[in-house]
Amino acid sequence: MSDKILVFYGSYRSDRMGIRLANFLVSRLKQRGADVELIDAKAVNLPMLDRMYKEHKPGTAPAALEELAQKIKAADAFLFVVGEYNWGMQPGLKNLTDHFLEEWFWRPAAIASYSAGRLSGVRSATAWHGTLSEMGMIVVSSTLSVGPIGQTLGPDGEAMGEGGKALEKMFPRFADDLSWWTEAAKAQRAKRAPPY
Repeated sequence: MSDKILVFYGSYRSDRMGIRLANFLVSRLKQRGADVELIDAKAVNLPMLDRMYKEHKPGTAPAALEELAQKIKAADAFLFVVGEYNWGMQPGLKNLTDHFLEEWFWRPAAIASYSAGRLSGVRSATAWHGTLSEMGMIVVSSTLSVGPIGQTLGPDGEAMGEGGKALEKMFPRFADDLSWWTEAAKAQRAKRAPPY
């Protein structure tokens, strides 16, 4: 059975560039045999956090929230494609993640960051690492950092130039790391229920 991986992307900007990286990752993970779905925070369009999913009585959560909760619960692993806004996180993706908590528990997560500049969103990736850990995910050590994204990936997520070559070279290790932890977590959950 193939790994069920959700790829989360969170920019709400009209001229978003990070979607190129999200599409690249979805494509490459599918080529490796994973069952992958892109979760675009802008398309899901959750309201600013008022009530978490768990704070709704069963059967009363808004449809978009309920649908996403079920997808998160069914996933084996997560991949977060994160941009950097003023040294920090994108608010759209952070808002989406904050609607959930226990739904994330006991699964691995990987982080791929990007920016228009040469620092490749690494400050955002660093912030996300602690946040995802606090939300009950095991964050894998391998990361991808892409920048300048406009010179690395074309509009359809195709690798180009020297940056694209570097990304293609880094991707297998990144994907192998996520796959290893996904397999380990699945095996452990099958062996013994999580402690909470």
